[in-house]
Amino acid sequence: MISRIRKSVEDKDEGFTLIELLVVVIILGILAAIAIPIFLNQSKKAIDVSAKADVSTIAKQIATSLVDEPTMPTVKIDAGSYTMAIGAATATIIGPVSGKLVSPLIAVTGTDASNFTVTLTFTGGTKGPAATIAYNAATGLSDITAKG
Repeated sequence: MISRIRKSVEDKDEGFTLIELLVVVIILGILAAIAIPIFLNQSKKAIDVSAKADVSTIAKQIATSLVDEPTMPTVKIDAGSYTMAIGAATATIIGPVSGKLVSPLIAVTGTDASNFTVTLTFTGGTKGPAATIAYNAATGLSDITAKG
């Protein structure tokens, strides 16, 4: 009995055939070809969301400052943070520049709390090498558009 079991164990082939290994490699390659572009696009979408959050935060801070002071502030980037100044007044830190935004530029136009627009120009998003997003006091947040 034991010799019969030992013989069946010795005669049994173990391991994978070359065809089985090739099929697994091909399946992994197909999955990678599908997944890699999706993951690469997610970082660009994150940059878009960061830009939307930044322009909304800046616009809300400007609206708040216009309640106290009717002069339109200027917004710039100083040491990795968005700062806002009214005339020669001391700058107020709005917050840090979000994550992966590269070279964001801010333009503030308008005359009062009901009529101003904040435009953020940034790079690295889904709309190409450069894109803009705007927040208007009357209409709210606009869609991201390619710059050029």
